[in-house]
Amino acid sequence: MDIYSDEDLIQLSGIQHIAFCERQWSLIYLEQVWTENIHTLEGKYQHERVDDPYFNETRNDIRIVRSMPLVSRRLGLTGIADVVEFKIASSNDTRAVKLPQRKGLWLLYPVEHKKGHPKPDDRDAVQLCAQAMALEEMFGTKIEVGYLFYNQTRHRVEVVLNDTLRDRTIYLSERMHSLLNSGITSKAIPGKHCSQCSLKENCLPELTLKHHSINDYLARMSKLEEYDS
Repeated sequence: MDIYSDEDLIQLSGIQHIAFCERQWSLIYLEQVWTENIHTLEGKYQHERVDDPYFNETRNDIRIVRSMPLVSRRLGLTGIADVVEFKIASSNDTRAVKLPQRKGLWLLYPVEHKKGHPKPDDRDAVQLCAQAMALEEMFGTKIEVGYLFYNQTRHRVEVVLNDTLRDRTIYLSERMHSLLNSGITSKAIPGKHCSQCSLKENCLPELTLKHHSINDYLARMSKLEEYDS
């Protein structure tokens, strides 16, 4: 198991981008390209409402902490959890942890806030899983479920943090580090997802592929000219 140093840590939030599209992640994190659209602005506004580090509260047996800093040296990721809920646990629960200046034992549940509605892919789930794995590492506990709250539907979706999702999260984390170390921007793979991307005008997936085809054509023509001469 690799352990990353502080200098090697990269943004945890990037895992949702690479899960959606490797090229999108490359454009944002390697080439520093970012374009706002109505979807990204709505998402930013929602997180501004949630991410208040000074607004924590206790409701009966639940402690709610907002904007909690996260670090996972196993994944090599750092970021901020929108919300982490701490719920009172029984004394015989092996997952329970102690909290500074709090009585009793507690279980942890990350809650990631998203605009819109549930996605057809796993981009939201892997981001939540990465947060959970960071919390496990930080608190020495085991987190079995987390939650995604969607602003459009006003509905909370439970996500089971099973081995399949964890393996996917580890793979994407390693992939981000690999791409970052290589410095090579991933090629475009056009698909239905392109219409949802705020970077479509910067990416130009169809033109990118045509560009490679033209380069291949010119290379073939050059070889033919050399042969004819």
